[in-house]
Amino acid sequence: MAEMLTKETFKEKVFNYETEKEWKYNGDLPSVIDFYADWCGPCKMVAPIIEELSKEYEGKVNFYKVDTEAEPELSMAFGIQSIPTLLFIPKDGKPQMAAGALPKASFKEVIADVLKVN
Repeated sequence: MAEMLTKETFKEKVFNYETEKEWKYNGDLPSVIDFYADWCGPCKMVAPIIEELSKEYEGKVNFYKVDTEAEPELSMAFGIQSIPTLLFIPKDGKPQMAAGALPKASFKEVIADVLKVN
């Protein structure tokens, strides 16, 4: 199941944007972060896909969710303009962002291409 992140858990598990100037990922597995809001229709379409993928990739990819209403500072730190926005974070290298409700097949492609996980 995807884990909800707060500003504090985000800094600990993903990236401490307050102390680091350059991107430095703190996780031990690649991850996918879903920036969403409860009132957002397309976000509701993505939510069950995220849950399915979190089971399929258990132990290979971490799935996180950030409620943009509860954590506006995280949204601002990453320049989130629209939701859902998904952040794909490889173990090494820079994260990549995708906006909009992606179908499950697209998630799997990005997980394979960007995160290097099959």
